Amino acid sequence: MDHHLRRTTLSERLEALEADAFLVSDLTNVRYLTGFTGSNGQALVGAEQSVFFTDGRYTEQSRHEVPDLERVTYAGSFADMLATQVARLGVRRLGFEAHVVSVRSHGRLAAALPDVELVACDDEVERIRWVKDDEELELLRRAQAVTDQAFDDVFDLLAVGVSEQQVARHLESLLRRDGADGLSFESIVAFGENAAEPHHEPGHRTLEEGDVITMDFGALFGGYHADMTRTVAFGGPASELKKIHDIVRQAQQAGIDAVREGVTGDVVDAAARGVIEGAGYGEAFGHGLGHGVGLDIHEGPRLGREFAEHRLPVNAVVTVEPGIYVPGRGGVRIEDMVEVTADGCRVVGTASRELIEL
Repeated sequence: MDHHLRRTTLSERLEALEADAFLVSDLTNVRYLTGFTGSNGQALVGAEQSVFFTDGRYTEQSRHEVPDLERVTYAGSFADMLATQVARLGVRRLGFEAHVVSVRSHGRLAAALPDVELVACDDEVERIRWVKDDEELELLRRAQAVTDQAFDDVFDLLAVGVSEQQVARHLESLLRRDGADGLSFESIVAFGENAAEPHHEPGHRTLEEGDVITMDFGALFGGYHADMTRTVAFGGPASELKKIHDIVRQAQQAGIDAVREGVTGDVVDAAARGVIEGAGYGEAFGHGLGHGVGLDIHEGPRLGREFAEHRLPVNAVVTVEPGIYVPGRGGVRIEDMVEVTADGCRVVGTASRELIEL
């Protein structure tokens, strides 16, 4: 990973931010800019020089994870140690992550830096992270390959009487067996009427003939997240649910077809949502169409009616996940990660989007 290039991209934003340096506190952003994976670290990114901070627990870890930066270990107040480095670098205006720094932390920074103006900034590093480099794209593909394999293998467990929790735990064991470092998120497994809940928590509901099964899960690989949802049928599903699956599949394809460089999140959302609304189920699709994926499971750019300012760049990776949810009966969601390319897009995974009937 070219962490220096990433920091350079951020430092080139300093003039526009009217700041001499930028303090990065969000751990995911610190990892993106430095490679550090511990639980406490900060980065001060300047126009010419940057500094990494951590505590004594991570002195050795940071030595090999952050070899290209000056490293400062502190035992007491981070704000006081920051003040020393800010003074050394001649920083008069310091940008900070307003969406990360708490009111208490801001007070401590202000007290330690009385002669420095604190400049509140939003999502500066997050915006840079929208565009994935080649190594990031490869890690996302490998995470999805593990996820695809787990989906192929989970069917062996599906039988009358198995519970949602058992299937969820089995999915997770398959992901780890096939090489995942961990889980992208807690797996969602919903049987029958529970599939009407988009974020259903797996419980003791057991599988019955005629149920639909919604599974939303993903592998974590090298810090990068996969995210996939499939709804399959166990036995002959109700005719309405088969109809809904076909509508959702068409809506997802319409959304995928709309993904391209420069298009905005609201336009992609409208392409998929229009299919569902045209079929008379508009009120049954209550969430946005998708989100970016990377070091976070949910990041930008986002696809939804309120995201007209989220314009898709080449090498962004977003999910396209329309759904229809009918209370008391069930629901269908189909989700795939989609990579924005120079000439359109490509679906990252390989799992079938047709209705699988077991």
